[in-house]
Amino acid sequence: MNKKTVMLVLALFLWGTNLVAQVAKTSLIGAGDTVWDLVVAGGTVVTMDGTRRVIENGIVVVKGDTIAAVEPMTPEAKDKYMYTAIQIIDAKGKLVIPGLINGHTHIPMVLLRGLKDDVTLDDWLRRFIFPAEAKNVTEDFVRWGSRLALAEMIRSGTTTYADMYYFEDAEAEEAKAAGVRGFLGETWIDFPAPDNKSEAEMAAYTEKFLKKWQGDPLIHAAVAPHSIYTCSEKTLHDAASLARKYHAPILIHVSEMRKEYVDSIEKNGATPVQYLERIELLGPDVLAAHCIWLDYTDMKIMAERQVGCVHNPSSNMMLASGVAPVVDERAAGMRVGLGTDGPAGSNNDLDMMEEMDLAAKLQKSYRVDPRALGAKGALEMATIEGARALHMEKEIGSLETGKQADFAILNLNVPNAVPMFDVYSQIVYALKASEVETVVVAGKTLLKNGKLLTVDEAAAIAKAKEYGKKVAASLQ
Repeated sequence: MNKKTVMLVLALFLWGTNLVAQVAKTSLIGAGDTVWDLVVAGGTVVTMDGTRRVIENGIVVVKGDTIAAVEPMTPEAKDKYMYTAIQIIDAKGKLVIPGLINGHTHIPMVLLRGLKDDVTLDDWLRRFIFPAEAKNVTEDFVRWGSRLALAEMIRSGTTTYADMYYFEDAEAEEAKAAGVRGFLGETWIDFPAPDNKSEAEMAAYTEKFLKKWQGDPLIHAAVAPHSIYTCSEKTLHDAASLARKYHAPILIHVSEMRKEYVDSIEKNGATPVQYLERIELLGPDVLAAHCIWLDYTDMKIMAERQVGCVHNPSSNMMLASGVAPVVDERAAGMRVGLGTDGPAGSNNDLDMMEEMDLAAKLQKSYRVDPRALGAKGALEMATIEGARALHMEKEIGSLETGKQADFAILNLNVPNAVPMFDVYSQIVYALKASEVETVVVAGKTLLKNGKLLTVDEAAAIAKAKEYGKKVAASLQ
């Protein structure tokens, strides 16, 4: 028996026992052989590539942080990849999907989860959230909130997220430690914030933040002017100028509520989108959250300027902010992704599996048309279209050779997963976050067979309980 046969038999034995094979590089591997860091073998691979290939019995090969191959699991593929793989994951009977992209959230707000529900957005912000944040948000709050939220996101298959909050440098350090890809925006707002009490402080903190994370493979530092109703035109200009100086993304809430829309017309003589266009803020570096109250001129501007837009169905329903015209926005050529929004009052979880389900159903109900947004469209918004909204479609959002190795493996051996007639329908309407077993980002395993590897989940849960008592006491 030659050396290749020996290694192949060993790898197949371990793969067949449903274990992750730790096949070390030994003297049995020849000097000219390519060693693969990770091989995921035998699963149904939902690529979300340009042709939306679904490979029933597929193999995903990882070298470093990159996908080296995605193809059917033929005998030739086994021989080429498996005998020199350092790690093999048996995905037989499971689903392999691109990592989900949460395009808009405020993750440290998990520590304010359920603080005040069932009120209007304006009341929620001004009467409850802003005062609670002023009394409680510190760097320590942000760190522990981020850890709890990152655990929750990893468990539900999220590999990339876009966030705006305070002490964002601390959150970036936590995201980096957890191994999650982040577009993280330091908030600019026209009143004293928990981390910075003036625009001068905001500018100094943000510039230091942008410099620190330039070129990082996981963390994309951003500037986040909160909205047109909390930022003056000068603040918007200053924030955008700083972001563009460092070629950083700009994150902002746009047309989230009817009041914002009406007030902008009265104050600025234009819709929020047309006002932002007039002051030259819009461009491909902008990621706009919500985009509910848009007319067709707004949609045309957003598409032409290549602005990313993020739909947040749970948040919009919970706060009764309105229904984003997602079908029309997509038809107009807008880059529309999907997000959870913050996990406190506007949505009390960070579950992207749930957001896909709600996104499709909300459009059907809103348009009184069951064909309005199908399951495939909802999955696109959480993967490849979410990547387009971030202008990262060449790096993430689908399982293709040369892209970043970001993916999740879902268990199909549960009652709600069978039978399966249509894979997109199953993912969006039937499967839950609890089916996520394994999560990989940039080739690194963050969740393995249901066990978190990069976040101390127990410590984060314990600390969250402590903070819950502290927040409640501060508001009495």
